[in-house]
Amino acid sequence: MKKIILAKLIFIIFLAYVPALAENYDHSSDDWQIKAYSSAAPSFIGKYASILGGNGKVIKKGSNGWTCQSGNPRPFPENGWKDYHEAMPTCHDAQAMKWMMAYSNGTKPKLEKDGWMWMLHGDVGEDNLVPMVLNKKDSTPGEWIESGPHLMLMPKDPSALNNYSTDFTTGAPYVMFPGTDYAHVMIPSEGYYHYQEESEPKK
Repeated sequence: MKKIILAKLIFIIFLAYVPALAENYDHSSDDWQIKAYSSAAPSFIGKYASILGGNGKVIKKGSNGWTCQSGNPRPFPENGWKDYHEAMPTCHDAQAMKWMMAYSNGTKPKLEKDGWMWMLHGDVGEDNLVPMVLNKKDSTPGEWIESGPHLMLMPKDPSALNNYSTDFTTGAPYVMFPGTDYAHVMIPSEGYYHYQEESEPKK
Protein backbone atom coordinates (compact mmCIF):
# COMPACT_ATOMS: atom_id res chain seq x y z
CA MET A 1 0.00 0.00 0.00
CA LYS A 2 2.86 2.38 0.88
CA LYS A 3 4.48 1.70 -2.50
CA ILE A 4 1.22 2.54 -4.29
CA ILE A 5 0.83 5.79 -2.36
CA LEU A 6 4.46 6.72 -3.08
CA ALA A 7 4.02 5.98 -6.78
CA LYS A 8 0.92 8.17 -6.95
CA LEU A 9 2.76 10.98 -5.15
CA ILE A 10 5.66 10.79 -7.59
CA PHE A 11 3.23 10.84 -10.52
CA ILE A 12 1.45 13.95 -9.14
CA ILE A 13 4.77 15.73 -8.67
CA PHE A 14 5.74 14.77 -12.23
CA LEU A 15 2.52 16.21 -13.66
CA ALA A 16 3.11 19.45 -11.80
CA TYR A 17 6.70 19.62 -13.06
CA VAL A 18 6.06 18.94 -16.77
CA PRO A 19 4.37 22.32 -17.51
CA ALA A 20 7.31 24.08 -15.89
CA LEU A 21 9.70 22.18 -18.13
CA ALA A 22 7.72 23.15 -21.21
CA GLU A 23 7.50 26.77 -20.14
CA ASN A 24 11.22 27.06 -19.47
CA TYR A 25 12.35 25.13 -22.53
CA ASP A 26 14.55 27.24 -24.79
CA HIS A 27 12.51 27.84 -27.95
CA SER A 28 15.45 29.59 -29.57
CA SER A 29 17.62 26.47 -29.31
CA ASP A 30 18.62 24.42 -32.34
CA ASP A 31 16.95 21.38 -30.79
CA TRP A 32 13.55 23.09 -30.45
CA GLN A 33 13.74 24.58 -33.93
CA ILE A 34 14.67 21.24 -35.52
CA LYS A 35 11.71 19.54 -33.85
CA ALA A 36 9.30 22.37 -34.67
CA TYR A 37 10.27 22.98 -38.28
CA SER A 38 10.75 19.35 -39.34
CA SER A 39 7.25 18.52 -38.08
CA ALA A 40 5.72 20.89 -40.66
CA ALA A 41 5.74 17.96 -43.11
CA PRO A 42 4.95 14.25 -42.73
CA SER A 43 7.73 12.55 -40.78
CA PHE A 44 8.98 10.64 -43.83
CA ILE A 45 9.88 14.05 -45.33
CA GLY A 46 10.72 16.18 -42.30
CA LYS A 47 13.02 13.57 -40.76
CA TYR A 48 15.45 13.78 -43.69
CA ALA A 49 15.09 17.47 -44.57
CA SER A 50 17.65 20.22 -43.99
CA ILE A 51 16.66 22.65 -41.26
CA LEU A 52 17.28 26.41 -41.38
CA GLY A 53 17.46 28.16 -38.01
CA GLY A 54 16.20 31.60 -37.13
CA ASN A 55 19.59 33.03 -38.10
CA GLY A 56 19.18 31.72 -41.65
CA LYS A 57 21.95 29.14 -41.25
CA VAL A 58 21.63 25.37 -41.67
CA ILE A 59 21.36 23.80 -38.21
CA LYS A 60 20.74 20.29 -39.54
CA LYS A 61 21.85 19.00 -42.93
CA GLY A 62 19.35 16.80 -44.73
CA SER A 63 19.53 14.26 -47.52
CA ASN A 64 16.23 14.39 -49.44
CA GLY A 65 16.35 17.82 -51.09
CA TRP A 66 13.67 19.32 -48.81
CA THR A 67 14.21 22.27 -46.45
CA CYS A 68 12.23 23.13 -43.32
CA GLN A 69 12.27 26.51 -41.59
CA SER A 70 10.09 29.08 -39.88
CA GLY A 71 7.63 30.66 -42.30
CA ASN A 72 6.73 33.57 -40.03
CA PRO A 73 7.93 36.71 -41.87
CA ARG A 74 8.49 38.59 -38.62
CA PRO A 75 12.03 38.72 -37.18
CA PHE A 76 13.03 35.68 -35.14
CA PRO A 77 12.26 36.53 -31.47
CA GLU A 78 15.14 36.62 -29.00
CA ASN A 79 13.56 33.83 -26.97
CA GLY A 80 12.21 31.96 -29.97
CA TRP A 81 8.62 31.40 -31.08
CA LYS A 82 6.14 30.67 -28.29
CA ASP A 83 4.87 27.50 -30.02
CA TYR A 84 4.93 25.60 -33.31
CA HIS A 85 1.89 27.42 -34.71
CA GLU A 86 3.40 30.87 -34.15
CA ALA A 87 6.60 29.76 -35.87
CA MET A 88 4.55 28.89 -38.98
CA PRO A 89 7.06 26.18 -39.93
CA THR A 90 7.27 25.14 -43.57
CA CYS A 91 8.89 22.24 -45.39
CA HIS A 92 9.45 22.83 -49.09
CA ASP A 93 11.15 21.25 -52.07
CA ALA A 94 13.80 23.06 -54.11
CA GLN A 95 11.30 24.87 -56.34
CA ALA A 96 9.09 26.03 -53.48
CA MET A 97 12.28 27.20 -51.74
CA LYS A 98 12.80 29.58 -54.68
CA TRP A 99 9.23 30.78 -54.23
CA MET A 100 9.81 31.25 -50.49
CA MET A 101 12.95 33.34 -51.02
CA ALA A 102 11.32 35.49 -53.71
CA TYR A 103 8.26 36.12 -51.53
CA SER A 104 10.46 37.11 -48.58
CA ASN A 105 12.45 39.52 -50.77
CA GLY A 106 9.49 40.94 -52.69
CA THR A 107 10.80 39.67 -56.02
CA LYS A 108 9.22 37.56 -58.75
CA PRO A 109 9.60 33.79 -58.24
CA LYS A 110 11.48 32.06 -61.06
CA LEU A 111 10.65 28.38 -60.88
CA GLU A 112 11.80 25.67 -63.28
CA LYS A 113 8.68 23.63 -62.49
CA ASP A 114 5.87 23.56 -59.93
CA GLY A 115 6.90 23.35 -56.28
CA TRP A 116 5.37 21.88 -53.13
CA MET A 117 5.26 23.13 -49.56
CA TRP A 118 3.84 21.60 -46.36
CA MET A 119 2.56 23.59 -43.35
CA LEU A 120 1.07 21.06 -40.95
CA HIS A 121 1.03 23.61 -38.09
CA GLY A 122 -0.79 26.19 -40.19
CA ASP A 123 -0.12 29.91 -40.00
CA VAL A 124 -1.09 32.82 -37.74
CA GLY A 125 -3.29 34.47 -40.37
CA GLU A 126 -3.08 36.66 -43.47
CA ASP A 127 -5.17 38.28 -46.19
CA ASN A 128 -6.09 35.66 -48.78
CA LEU A 129 -6.06 38.17 -51.65
CA VAL A 130 -3.23 40.61 -50.88
CA PRO A 131 0.32 39.40 -50.13
CA MET A 132 2.05 40.44 -46.91
CA VAL A 133 -1.05 41.78 -45.12
CA LEU A 134 -0.43 40.23 -41.71
CA ASN A 135 -2.80 42.24 -39.51
CA LYS A 136 -6.49 41.35 -39.57
CA LYS A 137 -7.54 45.00 -39.19
CA ASP A 138 -5.73 45.84 -42.44
CA SER A 139 -7.08 42.90 -44.42
CA THR A 140 -9.72 42.81 -47.15
CA PRO A 141 -13.15 42.40 -45.48
CA GLY A 142 -14.06 38.72 -45.29
CA GLU A 143 -10.70 37.57 -46.65
CA TRP A 144 -8.75 36.96 -43.44
CA ILE A 145 -7.81 33.31 -42.91
CA GLU A 146 -5.80 31.76 -40.07
CA SER A 147 -5.00 28.33 -41.41
CA GLY A 148 -4.58 24.95 -39.83
CA PRO A 149 -2.71 22.08 -41.53
CA HIS A 150 -2.35 22.33 -45.30
CA LEU A 151 -0.26 21.54 -48.34
CA MET A 152 0.54 24.13 -51.02
CA LEU A 153 1.28 23.97 -54.73
CA MET A 154 3.49 26.78 -56.05
CA PRO A 155 3.02 26.86 -59.85
CA LYS A 156 5.75 27.77 -62.28
CA ASP A 157 3.11 29.84 -64.12
CA PRO A 158 0.83 31.65 -61.60
CA SER A 159 -1.50 32.75 -64.41
CA ALA A 160 -2.58 29.11 -64.77
CA LEU A 161 -4.63 29.65 -61.60
CA ASN A 162 -6.56 32.67 -62.88
CA ASN A 163 -9.88 30.87 -63.24
CA TYR A 164 -9.82 28.96 -59.96
CA SER A 165 -11.81 29.81 -56.82
CA THR A 166 -10.38 31.87 -53.96
CA ASP A 167 -13.15 30.72 -51.58
CA PHE A 168 -11.53 29.15 -48.51
CA THR A 169 -14.85 28.25 -46.84
CA THR A 170 -15.71 25.19 -48.95
CA GLY A 171 -13.00 22.82 -47.70
CA ALA A 172 -11.77 22.33 -51.27
CA PRO A 173 -8.40 23.52 -52.60
CA TYR A 174 -8.42 27.24 -53.38
CA VAL A 175 -6.13 29.99 -54.65
CA MET A 176 -4.32 32.47 -52.41
CA PHE A 177 -2.93 35.76 -53.74
CA PRO A 178 -4.78 35.48 -57.09
CA GLY A 179 -3.56 37.57 -60.00
CA THR A 180 -0.14 38.14 -58.42
CA ASP A 181 3.29 36.59 -58.94
CA TYR A 182 2.72 34.72 -55.67
CA ALA A 183 -0.57 33.00 -56.58
CA HIS A 184 -0.58 29.42 -55.28
CA VAL A 185 -2.97 26.61 -54.40
CA MET A 186 -3.92 25.97 -50.78
CA ILE A 187 -4.92 22.35 -50.09
CA PRO A 188 -6.62 22.05 -46.67
CA SER A 189 -5.97 18.99 -44.48
CA GLU A 190 -7.88 17.65 -41.47
CA GLY A 191 -7.99 20.37 -38.78
CA TYR A 192 -7.63 23.23 -41.27
CA TYR A 193 -10.35 25.30 -39.57
CA HIS A 194 -9.14 24.73 -36.02
CA TYR A 195 -8.11 28.38 -35.63
CA GLN A 196 -11.02 29.88 -37.55
CA GLU A 197 -14.08 27.70 -37.01
CA GLU A 198 -16.46 30.32 -38.43
CA SER A 199 -15.01 29.66 -41.91
CA GLU A 200 -15.58 25.90 -41.82
CA PRO A 201 -18.09 24.54 -44.37
CA LYS A 202 -21.58 24.41 -42.88
CA LYS A 203 -23.01 21.84 -45.31
